[in-house]
Amino acid sequence: MSQTPSASVPNEAPWDQAFLPPAPAWDGPSRALLRGAADPWVTAFEADAAHDFSPNYADTRAWFDRLDAASDLIRIEQFGTSPEGRPIYAVIASKDGAAFDPSKPVLLAQAGIHPGEIDGKDAGMMLLRDIAFYGKDGLLDRANLILIPILSVDGHERAGAYSRPNQRGPRIQGWRHTATNQNLNRDFMKLDQAEMQAVMGLIHKYKPDLYVDIHVTDGIDYQYDVTFGYNGEDGVWSRSPAIASWLDAAFKPAMYEALEAQGHIPGELVFAIDDRDPKKGLNDGGLGERFSNGWGSAAHVPTILIENHSLKPHEQRVLGTYVFLEEALKLLAEKSGDLRAAIAADRALRPAELPANFDSDDTPSHTRPFKGIRYETFDSVASGRPEIRWLGQPDAELWPMPFYGSHPTLTLKRPRAYWVPSYRQDVIERLRVHGVQMETLDAPRTVAVDMLRLVDPKVSGRTNEGHVPISVSEVRPEAHDWTFPIGSVRVPTDQPMGDVAILLLEPQSNESFFAWGMFPEVLNRVEYIEAYAIAPLAEKMLAADPALKAEFEAKLAADPAFAADGDARLAWFYERTPFYDQRYRLYPVGREN
Repeated sequence: MSQTPSASVPNEAPWDQAFLPPAPAWDGPSRALLRGAADPWVTAFEADAAHDFSPNYADTRAWFDRLDAASDLIRIEQFGTSPEGRPIYAVIASKDGAAFDPSKPVLLAQAGIHPGEIDGKDAGMMLLRDIAFYGKDGLLDRANLILIPILSVDGHERAGAYSRPNQRGPRIQGWRHTATNQNLNRDFMKLDQAEMQAVMGLIHKYKPDLYVDIHVTDGIDYQYDVTFGYNGEDGVWSRSPAIASWLDAAFKPAMYEALEAQGHIPGELVFAIDDRDPKKGLNDGGLGERFSNGWGSAAHVPTILIENHSLKPHEQRVLGTYVFLEEALKLLAEKSGDLRAAIAADRALRPAELPANFDSDDTPSHTRPFKGIRYETFDSVASGRPEIRWLGQPDAELWPMPFYGSHPTLTLKRPRAYWVPSYRQDVIERLRVHGVQMETLDAPRTVAVDMLRLVDPKVSGRTNEGHVPISVSEVRPEAHDWTFPIGSVRVPTDQPMGDVAILLLEPQSNESFFAWGMFPEVLNRVEYIEAYAIAPLAEKMLAADPALKAEFEAKLAADPAFAADGDARLAWFYERTPFYDQRYRLYPVGREN
């Protein structure tokens, strides 16, 4: 669907007419990267007169197959299969053959985790073509490139002109979610989906020195066309501080310079706190590990999230992505020694406490200059309130924007290990896919552990990514000698993936399996007692235990609602008998301290 201004066509539906804000005129030097339609290796994106088209799955694969057959530098590797049976593949550019030279850094560029945001595929096709045939093979002298052109292949094929209403091109776009209606960029921790499990396998196989996840953003209008970010940017706290420091000092300044030299306007990845009042301020969008950049920080894999600006034309975004990927390869070749030292330093970290569950700050930490787009407000008949109208005109004055950071709302202590029972093979397998090291029991073992009693857990009133989340604000450790059956696993936290294991296995963590609703069985109380049984038993308990009697009388005096509720009174006694389900709300993962 073309969303450039045009005259109305009779009988044309309103949604097929231009409705997006105008885009500022752009003509950067990176346009020289485009090949003409007569070139034998022109991409479908380049061949389109408006540079507003991206090919479908079959045509994309056919083009890559032809490239693979024609160049010894290119090979294709299938690393997964989608729920609808489509191969998920990577295109690898290397001078090393099948086995990478371990001294060379590896760039993993991932496109199409959200298929409507497909800039990385079209940019990657152009770059790989130029490496193979047009003199850029020198990029592979000291680095290797792995491109995932389409991760969410099923969503990519649910294509149409009405997928991304906030985005300017391409005309036909894939769908944000998968065939199972899941958002893959919320699945980096829980690993529900075949696509994400496959990506983890690829990452563990090739151990990329830099992982770039390519998106197109929504939100407010601004002048920047290529924004990107990573956890720990600008010196704020990070689970991988050495990596963040390298990205701040070595990567970001050079990348900004390269993009600007090609006519692009790079910026930090930020989000407006109020899309209808953009000058109110910006925030970092949160630091959750369910996203690529959050996972990368916890797993100590240098990870950059690109968010090209949705209101810029597809051509401009694709060319900016090309420049980014090419410069990333150059920077890895030049500076990978320091990056690898930073990775090693962060993988060796074993913090005694882990901040978690980040939330936006209530007050700004500083004010930053921002390249804004002029706007006005108008009274909307549709909404019945003032709405914003972006004018497509860069504001010559920088906006002084308050910036709101994030802070942790929970601190997790690092235990020596966790014990996961064998009957939770689903949890054990996901930990394995993450690359978490563990010991599997070949016989039952009784160990001294803390088991966590969940205090007043809350089941969410809405689903999220196919789950019903559960939150718990308090847990009470109970010391037990607990027998774990054969096939159970001990997960030590003294390992590079220890932080990931902690965030997944501590029930109070927002990223935990429990928080995603994967342990609902612990909320089910088993067995009950009839009133005719507990009432006389309660009288015997009161007579036999003066302390219990005093506690009961104090409860009656302090809680009138309890005193007036006969069922609650009888339940109070039942909970203090050995008949009560001792595993009710007892989280089945043991904590070894």
